[in-house]
Amino acid sequence: MRKDYPLKFKIRKSVRKLAVVLCLFFIIIFGGTFGYMILENTTFWDGMYLTIITIATVGYGDMVPIHPAGKVFTIFLVFAGAGLVMYTFGKITEVMVEGSLQKIFERRKMDKKIARLHDHFIICGFGRIGKVIGEILSDAGRPFVVIERDEEELRELDNLDYISVAGEASEDDVLLTAGIERASGLIAVVSTDADNLYITLTARGLNPSLFILARSSGSRGTRTKLLRAGASKVISPYYIGARRMAQLLLRPTVTDFIDLAMYAGELGLRLEEILVQESASFANKNLMDSGIRKRYDVIVVAIKRDGGEMLFNPKPDTMILPGDIMIVLGQSDQITALEKDA
Repeated sequence: MRKDYPLKFKIRKSVRKLAVVLCLFFIIIFGGTFGYMILENTTFWDGMYLTIITIATVGYGDMVPIHPAGKVFTIFLVFAGAGLVMYTFGKITEVMVEGSLQKIFERRKMDKKIARLHDHFIICGFGRIGKVIGEILSDAGRPFVVIERDEEELRELDNLDYISVAGEASEDDVLLTAGIERASGLIAVVSTDADNLYITLTARGLNPSLFILARSSGSRGTRTKLLRAGASKVISPYYIGARRMAQLLLRPTVTDFIDLAMYAGELGLRLEEILVQESASFANKNLMDSGIRKRYDVIVVAIKRDGGEMLFNPKPDTMILPGDIMIVLGQSDQITALEKDA
């Protein structure tokens, strides 16, 4: 398999080469200048002028070396400098033609965007599943970075104006570039279980507290290996798809209701989870006294305790505690108002 290195490192390599060539170029210029000052007793500017017309092979004839040592020095300067000048301008032209400078500016702009991100998500792989995840996160206004190595997919990411990093998601440098140390979650949805396993291992090592959601093909033992590697959750799209198809056959109305609650944003309906803060007006109150239904007209479907216990269809006397996560159903604007109060 061909290994595509991140664009960022390709650009750095090109810039380093150009910097080395330019350094050698200026060494030749100033070396020639001081050489003529010593051997031909010229002034600084005359020495530089003589050096430049020598290595450029212009030779106006208005200033030439007189002393034997100066003539020998000129011979070496021509051989050393003329080739370097041609190589330098060739390298500059190459960088300009290949668009490296434009890529440098684009990459720096992207790096600045990533540097400003906190508590964002990292999507590893922009295939069919990655595209859907990106679309949903974008619609929800959640910040995310996509790591992808395929050039065609990278162009699509540019067209969508998504923040992206080019390279292998299993490499430390690529994940660090994507801001994994500041991220709140990573989704490994590349094409193979082995790649998702390597990504999970690397990500867990770089950020021990990171929430990692990994895709599984459903093969025997894959889920166990991914969990052992550090995945927080493992999802098999094939298993979920099969369950959904079966539910559509057995409980079509229930499935329609869940779809309406989860994906009917255009109808204003929304199923959301809300973290209860210490400062929330309804913290340390029971559900009836909280006024959530009366003030916001939303339904509290379930409450997840800080310890992980899930309370479905909580009773009116159920206490709402700081650190709880409430799962609520209601109109989008009402839930937004409730989130501000939480």
